[in-house]
Amino acid sequence: MATHSHVKKLVKILIGAAWIDGRIQPEERQYLREIAQAKGLAHDPEIKPWLYELVPVQPEECYEWVKEYLGDRPSLEDCENLIEAISGLIYSDGEVAVEEAKLLTKLQELTQLNKSTQPAHNLLLKQIQKLYRRWVEVQN
Repeated sequence: MATHSHVKKLVKILIGAAWIDGRIQPEERQYLREIAQAKGLAHDPEIKPWLYELVPVQPEECYEWVKEYLGDRPSLEDCENLIEAISGLIYSDGEVAVEEAKLLTKLQELTQLNKSTQPAHNLLLKQIQKLYRRWVEVQN
């Protein structure tokens, strides 16, 4: 079971992923607010400024949150959950921005840094490949 702190970190990453291309699309905004509401974080004092676009999230912040979320030895489950959550956000507006694709690539790099998580790396790579394939299918 995920702790409140873990869920909060995930919501922060989702907000950061939405900001990574420099702006939040209307579909992303709606998706983020629904997720925050469902997780009981819509009025959290730390989350609220980012969620309601009072303060932009810089890409570096988002990458730092990903590192904090995954830790030094990310579990297979953590990698799966993160990819699934980010893919939901990325596809919410019907297009994958270059910056969003870079974030997914960065996730792959983070797992490559730790050789002991080879199975997690393989799964993460497969999930990223699935995301790109689905995006290509949507575009055709």
